[in-house]
Amino acid sequence: MPSNFPKISVVIPTLNAEKVLTNCLISIRSQIYDQAKIEILICDGGSTDNTRKIAHKYNCKILPNPLMTGEAGKAVGIKKASGKYIALIDSDNILPDKNWLSQSIKPLEDNPEIIGSEPWEYTYRREGGFIERYSALTGVNDPFVLIAGNYDRKSVLSNNWTKLVLDTKDYAGYQLIKFNKNDPLPTIGANGTIFQKAMLDQLIDSNYLIDVDILYKALQKYKYINFAKVKTGIIHTFCESSITKFYQKQNRRVTDLYHYQHLRDTPSIKSRLIPIIKYTLYVIFIFPMLFDTVRGFFKKPDIAWLFHPLANIITLYCYGVGTIKYKLGLLKPINRYKWKQ
Repeated sequence: MPSNFPKISVVIPTLNAEKVLTNCLISIRSQIYDQAKIEILICDGGSTDNTRKIAHKYNCKILPNPLMTGEAGKAVGIKKASGKYIALIDSDNILPDKNWLSQSIKPLEDNPEIIGSEPWEYTYRREGGFIERYSALTGVNDPFVLIAGNYDRKSVLSNNWTKLVLDTKDYAGYQLIKFNKNDPLPTIGANGTIFQKAMLDQLIDSNYLIDVDILYKALQKYKYINFAKVKTGIIHTFCESSITKFYQKQNRRVTDLYHYQHLRDTPSIKSRLIPIIKYTLYVIFIFPMLFDTVRGFFKKPDIAWLFHPLANIITLYCYGVGTIKYKLGLLKPINRYKWKQ
């Protein structure tokens, strides 16, 4: 690792994350990288468990996040960060190897025109929970984006990290993507995404940072942007094996989508009508889900594929009920005080 690698700020929003935070921080503090140049900012929404105690143990700076949401926490951290780069890492992420940081930053250091980088897959672990494995196999945390085609991690089903047609060049350690105005955008922005701090400073103008909107905001300011998909992974212990937690996260996803849509920069939900119809038919007719389940199993055998139909049914239910409640004025914000990672 070059000795002149720059300071990086790792921004981690937390709220009662004691069950996952230790493994996340161990993986960061184990990096073959000058630890004095790794600033870890824990943006805490008022945890009542041992989250803060764990953060102190691993020499993290704790910042208050009074708005409690992950999006607000990211905005808090970025504004206080002092690194050249910002790594948006969630508390349930684990860096899979000790060279992850240096490998992820290298394209940005080699080419200053690259505004950010991100792992091109979720690391598959046979010992992981079945929902974690399902997420790694499909390349998504939300099955909707798998069918919409704008996912951003490698899927066994397509053997690619997205179905979008993009301007891509292949290099030894990464793929370089040139995004132009009006290009369709994948869901880049979380779970190990790194951005230039200077670029983010020009884009953040509120107390919220909705990570998947970052590329869209950048393209409103610049004619085009360059981004690197690094040929590495990141472990996302997403829901592990808890169907209840998966349901809670999907419910939170749709609730936050409506409650905070006035803070979004991307086009409105109306512009996604065709993907929504496509997804609804995909689930209702059942056979397409079963076909992908069988196809995925034959490509990479794992009983985690059996979760695919249920994951889609839960997602359609949450999105459908959430939308109806919103239209009727009955959708209430998620109670963050009871939230646990």
